[in-house]
Amino acid sequence: MAHTAPRTAVRARGAQARELSRADVRAGRGGRRHPLVATAMVLPLAALLVYAFGGWEAVVTQASSVGVMLGR
Repeated sequence: MAHTAPRTAVRARGAQARELSRADVRAGRGGRRHPLVATAMVLPLAALLVYAFGGWEAVVTQASSVGVMLGR
């Protein structure tokens, strides 16, 4: 017969993991961030990619094709 962990130990580990995740949310490390914060985080990378891959024409072309694909 295989040796398995007692159910109470498994439950305790699950409860401990849930407590850690709740602590992360309370400390601001979990959940969703504000859209303006996300935009501010992405803008430097976006500027680098615009510079690296051919400027605004490529960005406009891709945005246009995505807009058509989404039905706008």
